[in-house]
Amino acid sequence: MIYEHRTYTVQHGTMDEYLERYEKFALPIQLKHLGRLLGFFVSEIGPLNQVIHIWAYDSLADREKRRANLMPILNGLRLKKLIKAVLLSKKSKF
Repeated sequence: MIYEHRTYTVQHGTMDEYLERYEKFALPIQLKHLGRLLGFFVSEIGPLNQVIHIWAYDSLADREKRRANLMPILNGLRLKKLIKAVLLSKKSKF
């Protein structure tokens, strides 16, 4: 089992917009294709304007397969463009 900790930093003043877009468009698709979302957090202390996702996978190969299946769907729906409009950075660690 591996855990992926993804941190997204959004532009100041766009957190509500990001969360609304993410919840409405991206989250349902990610849940269907990525599976186990263990945590979803918004920073209020420390670095601000950050959203943290924690996903669980059986292995690195499982993660790669699931994300490879997800990307064409997100690209086809232009969701990455919608979400990316308010993102400053993203970071992933295991």
